Amino acid sequence: MRIVLAGIIGRYPWGGVTWCSLMYLLGLRSLGHEVFYLEDTLECNYDPEIDEIATDPGYALRYIDNSLSTFDLGDRWCYVDYTGVHHGIEEGKWMEICQSTDLFLVLSGGCWAWRDHYLTIPVKAFIDSDPGFTQLALHKAQQEAGADEEKNWYLDYFKTYDRLFTFGKNIGTPECEIPTGPFEWLPTYQPISVDLWATQSERTPPRKPWTTVMTWQIESFTDIGGNKNEEFAKVLGLPRRLEKDLDVDFELAVNGPKTFLSENGWPCTNAFEVSRDPWRYRDYIQTSRGEFSVAKHTYVKWNTGWFSDRTACYLASGRP
Repeated sequence: MRIVLAGIIGRYPWGGVTWCSLMYLLGLRSLGHEVFYLEDTLECNYDPEIDEIATDPGYALRYIDNSLSTFDLGDRWCYVDYTGVHHGIEEGKWMEICQSTDLFLVLSGGCWAWRDHYLTIPVKAFIDSDPGFTQLALHKAQQEAGADEEKNWYLDYFKTYDRLFTFGKNIGTPECEIPTGPFEWLPTYQPISVDLWATQSERTPPRKPWTTVMTWQIESFTDIGGNKNEEFAKVLGLPRRLEKDLDVDFELAVNGPKTFLSENGWPCTNAFEVSRDPWRYRDYIQTSRGEFSVAKHTYVKWNTGWFSDRTACYLASGRP
């Protein structure tokens, strides 16, 4: 079967985001499928070299190529920039590939454009990695639809899919009260390429701290809120409450208020520095004692049944 997976490797060129798409591509290929990677977000990409959203896709293109070439996928990707220009596989060839594709998998925002050649693919499926946020946004769009063309577009976008999957196993069940409207969400989890995460303890001895890699507040779903900062407030005083002889240390690789966290006993490092590429991210996890983290408040408040793809990587590395 020929499968196109759409992800956000170039839009957010960070190690954890990259692994999410990589492990779908590698897992599907290991099952005998022919895989291609697409990115068509209608947006510009973040460029860490200038630390801002950039109209020049150069960094994103190099990053995607480097990440995929390691796994012999360097000639199997197409990046459509915000102006509609195709990079990697050129537009005509990409249209031909789509015409013979059997399954179109879109991983949370990897493609927001319904181009004609995507619509011809027989089966189209969306994978929601932010359970609760997506459904609340859809519910809000339903309430405000009608004269609001943007809300109508958002609803129509999801209605175009044949199947909708979510990392929240409780979405659409009595365990979670978020209205799902006309949409049926099927539970799924992030696949893990265990062979790429398993460690040899003598080769990769753990450091002392318990760690995590986290974003304090995400830039999307700003009208919904419910980020990690709200849940972290519940454990903020933990380091000061631990007895010295317990020998428990923490280190947060955080995109957030490092000074504030450090003053409260949470040593911090730069999240981007430990996740600049997939290999640094993996090394950081594999050399950690284990993970200590919190879930986003929306996941907790609504009991979505979400499980972290990052936590799964810690576990696959033998780190609790």
